[in-house]
Amino acid sequence: MTVELQMRFRNEEGRMATISVNNPAEELESSQLEEVMDQILDHSVFFTSGGLLVEKVDARLVSRSVEQMYEA
Repeated sequence: MTVELQMRFRNEEGRMATISVNNPAEELESSQLEEVMDQILDHSVFFTSGGLLVEKVDARLVSRSVEQMYEA
């Protein structure tokens, strides 16, 4: 199973933008994520096709499990 941290923001055009981190540390707390997301916004770290990131939306962990059914 793989785990991915998704931090979601809105950009200047109001569109959703997602920053994904594979296999994040298990002991992450919501306060740490909020601080990191604030720093991303404060320092204009990322630029999207819709402009700079301007608003935090949420952060979530997404778990995926793959079961091989057939292999040639």
